[in-house]
Amino acid sequence: MFTGIIESVGTLRKIERRGDDIRLTVASGKLDLGDVRLGDSIATNGVCLTVVECMSDGYVADISAETVSLTGFAHYQVGRKVNLEKAVTPTTRLGGHMVSGHVDGIASVDDRQLRGKAIEFWLTAPAELARYIAHKGSITIDGVSLTVNEVQDNRFRLTIVPHTAGETTLVDMKAGDTVNLEVDLIARHLERLMSYAGDKAQTPESNVTMDLLARSGFLR
Repeated sequence: MFTGIIESVGTLRKIERRGDDIRLTVASGKLDLGDVRLGDSIATNGVCLTVVECMSDGYVADISAETVSLTGFAHYQVGRKVNLEKAVTPTTRLGGHMVSGHVDGIASVDDRQLRGKAIEFWLTAPAELARYIAHKGSITIDGVSLTVNEVQDNRFRLTIVPHTAGETTLVDMKAGDTVNLEVDLIARHLERLMSYAGDKAQTPESNVTMDLLARSGFLR
């Protein structure tokens, strides 16, 4: 689990294609790896990756074919900057929102404008994910926890304050770019619960009746 509060901007040092999978070597920048062990999780541009090799200034992680298909990693090149966050601990401040690191899909950046000292972006989400995006709700873009300021169908607006821009890769984001998108976990769970409620209403009635129980000796 993550918070979407980025701790460092890293750099992709090496990308190895292994069939449909990818092995990444990431230079971790200012990220403190002193407490990172093999098997730990690090969100890399919003994707929860397991550390398979740890170095003093970086780590190695594998990306499965399914994850590659849902994220922008298929098109990343060596030298690309990526947002990094270590998994939360019981004492971590939850400064953003609950982020799983399981990317739902890719959004496209439509427009970038300066609004005072902030940067305003309009993005388009895949139609099947748009229903999870709500005005003033939370969204994760390349691992960054952000607030949705406006929604129009499957388009949504974000306002990036200078501190967030300067501490993440969002400062370089521009129209035409694509980003990893993770929708709010709570919205997904609520939809699942509602679908169960609907299924229950359609469940056929049981064939077990009081008369059947009596004839079978369960009632006297």
